Amino acid sequence: MGFFITQLNIPAVVAFLVIMAESVGAVMLIVGFVTRFAAFGIFCVMLGAIWLVHLPNGFFMNWSGKQAGEGFEYHLLALAISAAVMIAGSGRWSVDRAITQNTA
Repeated sequence: MGFFITQLNIPAVVAFLVIMAESVGAVMLIVGFVTRFAAFGIFCVMLGAIWLVHLPNGFFMNWSGKQAGEGFEYHLLALAISAAVMIAGSGRWSVDRAITQNTA
């Protein structure tokens, strides 16, 4: 949290939301609970990571160790996966599917 507040000058509330999206959101995606909401959180975090940190380093990751930092190649992949989950929703064995099948 200190890194977000001091280095990136992000407000504490936003820093807390980023931490929750990356930790709790990842677990929610694995379990399949509230997946569209969790995918939206990851989507927003990846956009922020590209914009605030990785954009100046270019597209490619730092494979050779010669760049100043990592590029945003991986983050685009995470954006695409998050967008697909937001559109398609959870899978067959998710908690979301079990909840909706029992109520319908």
